[in-house]
Amino acid sequence: MKIKEELLQRSSNKCEICGNEENLDIYKVEPKDEYIVVCDICKPQLENPDIIDPNHFRCLNESMWSEVPAIQVVAYRLLSQMQEEGWPRDLLDMLYLDDETKEWAESLSATEDDETIPTKDSNGTILNSGDSVTIIKDLEVKGAGFTAKRGTVVKNIVLTDNPEQIEGRVNGTRIVLLSKFLKKV
Repeated sequence: MKIKEELLQRSSNKCEICGNEENLDIYKVEPKDEYIVVCDICKPQLENPDIIDPNHFRCLNESMWSEVPAIQVVAYRLLSQMQEEGWPRDLLDMLYLDDETKEWAESLSATEDDETIPTKDSNGTILNSGDSVTIIKDLEVKGAGFTAKRGTVVKNIVLTDNPEQIEGRVNGTRIVLLSKFLKKV
């Protein structure tokens, strides 16, 4: 109970994700032994990603800037799970995590996704979200009206559900690129 009291004091008796002040509980941020204060709306969604309501988590544009690493980890995980919505990708692009915190944030997803096929570049090197890659061939970007030139560096890539594709920004536009035309930097 002492832990809960300390957490409630740290959070000013508010959910550290959405700011709700009612029905608060603590949530363990695996695999570390660290906790955050969450409400009864956030907690079930954190425990079961299949029921995530992306509109509820628009609050992450504020909570992701917390100085508490456990809150940063939860924000990163939620934004990563909701990438297909569009707006979470932009927040992920802005979110900075130090190396230790990013490793913690990605630690669970690595164990959960062991059965998935890894995304590899043209040389067979495994790509991860956040990596930088170089385009190895001029690529016409359909619908955007420009060509992604050979040698262009794409920073902070995002993996997709398809292991043959990644997403990244080229000329300020977020596009999908085939991994076979990329080389990890």
